[in-house]
Amino acid sequence: MSTGPGADSAPAPTTHNSPPAPELRKTRKTRKTRKPSKPSQSSKSSMFSSLKVRNYRLFFLGQVVSNTGTWMQRIAQDWLVLSLTGSATAVGITTALQFLPMLLFGLYGGVLVDRLPKRGTLLVTQSAMALTGIALAVLTLTGHVQVWHVYLAAFAVGLATVVDNPARQSFVSEMVGPDQLQNAVSLNSANFQSARLIGPAVAGLMITGVGTGWAFLANGLSFVAPIAGLLLMRARELYAVERAPRGKGQLREGLRYVAGRPELIWTIALAGFVSTFGFNFPVYLSAFADDVFHAGAGSYSLFNTLMAVGSLAGALLAARRGTARMRVLIVGALAFGTMEIVAAFAPSLWLFALLMAPIGMFGMTVNVTANSSIQMSTDPSMRGRVMALYMMVFMGGAPLGAPIAGWITDAYGVRAGLAVGGAITAAAAVTIALVLARVGGLRLSVGWNQGHPRARFVPREEREEQLATAA
Repeated sequence: MSTGPGADSAPAPTTHNSPPAPELRKTRKTRKTRKPSKPSQSSKSSMFSSLKVRNYRLFFLGQVVSNTGTWMQRIAQDWLVLSLTGSATAVGITTALQFLPMLLFGLYGGVLVDRLPKRGTLLVTQSAMALTGIALAVLTLTGHVQVWHVYLAAFAVGLATVVDNPARQSFVSEMVGPDQLQNAVSLNSANFQSARLIGPAVAGLMITGVGTGWAFLANGLSFVAPIAGLLLMRARELYAVERAPRGKGQLREGLRYVAGRPELIWTIALAGFVSTFGFNFPVYLSAFADDVFHAGAGSYSLFNTLMAVGSLAGALLAARRGTARMRVLIVGALAFGTMEIVAAFAPSLWLFALLMAPIGMFGMTVNVTANSSIQMSTDPSMRGRVMALYMMVFMGGAPLGAPIAGWITDAYGVRAGLAVGGAITAAAAVTIALVLARVGGLRLSVGWNQGHPRARFVPREEREEQLATAA
């Protein structure tokens, strides 16, 4: 798999000031440095090929346990705040406090990640989040918990996430190397979506059976699994990367790096549009369940479950694909927006519910493809800062877009709100595709292939040769 900015079928250009990212090297002395290579056919057909790497397998199994605990804490945290205050606004404040540090300090977290060893950094951040969960469990089980304790815990987890998120994202390439990067990123997403299905269900059983405090304790203890996995890894089998030295202006350097590479800036921009205008499902799904179909909380849960199933399927399909192509990202975003427009005018509850699965699948396709293509196009010494910027844009889009979606929904109805969000997403996909094609010296070629219509981007020279031959 290519690690350079110009993937095989991507319309992104390779400019003179955009050298390809250097190949990671293996630290084991008995093995030679591997050169960048395109994935073999077998890598494309093996859905779980990256799990053959021992270090990544340990990481993956630890995340299975930890992600389930994280989803349990999210449900328990919201329920506890609602129980303490009776206010939905207080629940919103808790969520905002958890994501606020990423918006404020996300880029600085990326600078730290590029300077520090990622394995050691993850040991610190995972331990900090474990202690936060255990502290909240003790306060809740002893009956001393107050709402400000939950606010403080949410903010502390958010602070840890500022460093943990870019470190965890960029550490994947050090475990598996460039050939398995797309597969590993996809399996990470599948892991998270599986926990999204299991964690809330387990949390519901624990809350009703023994109380919220035990759910917090389970989350705190769940971090033992990823910490143990990190400690058991073989350092000699990691792909070594050059860490950025401490110095001034590294944040500006990272921003200039992204700004000078169209394949990065436009991928991040498209992910931002999708996140800001397309991922406002907490606003839309509750309104469809209650105001449009008058079906209550059961249907709201059904919508979310089917979307999670679709997201899981999208992540597994991306793992099987084995490559991160720009055209997959753009087609995925276009299909995602189009399906949202179709769902906005679904006449029945069951049709709307069924459309949640492909919406989840295409949304996950955008997420996984953007993540892996950015990592493959980025110099390893810059990867922490670039991934921090990507995560800040992707995660920060929802808090900005949700009020806009809510206003459109209140003023014109939820069908209009979902349709507008889908239309903006689809329009962004088409616009960015045309911009990248123009910057990359490509033209749209429409013709026939074995009796079927085919549209694709081709170099201008190739198109001119075709026209000259036809003449």
